[in-house]
Amino acid sequence: MSLEQKIMTEMKDAMKSKNDAVLRGLRAIKAEIIKAKTEPGAGGEIDEATEQKFLQKMMKQRKDSLDIFTRQGRNDLAQKEKEEMEVIEKFMPKQLTEEEIKTAVINIISQTGASTAADMGKVMGVASKQLSGKADGKTISGIVKELLSP
Repeated sequence: MSLEQKIMTEMKDAMKSKNDAVLRGLRAIKAEIIKAKTEPGAGGEIDEATEQKFLQKMMKQRKDSLDIFTRQGRNDLAQKEKEEMEVIEKFMPKQLTEEEIKTAVINIISQTGASTAADMGKVMGVASKQLSGKADGKTISGIVKELLSP
C-alpha cells in the first residue's frame, strides 16, 4: 500500500473518530504528496525516496517551530506541533540511535580513509547517502565532526 493510500485510510478513521489533531497532521502530509506529484518531471507519481524526503522536511519544520513556540511560551501552538510530529513520525522509517549512527560513521571513516577535519566533506557525502531517511543530517554532521577532530 502506498503512502497516499495509507494517509487516505487514516484520514477516514480520524474523521470518523473526530480526532482533529491526527486529521490536521494527515492533511499536511496529503498536501505534500499532492505538491510532490504536481512538480515538473514527477509525472503524477512519486517514489518512496521522495516521500521520505518530504516527511523528513516536514518533521524538521515542526521541530524548528516547536523550539520557537516553546521559547516564546506559546504552549498552545507548541502542543499542535507535537501532535503533528507524532502523526508524521508514524509514516517515517525507524530512526537510528546516536550509537548506531556513530558505529556507521566509524565504518565510513575507515572505508574512506579519512583522518582529519579536512576530510569531513568526503565522509558526509557517503554518510548522507547511507543514512538517508534513518538519521538527521545535523546529528550525522555533529558525530562526524566529533570523530574527525583531534
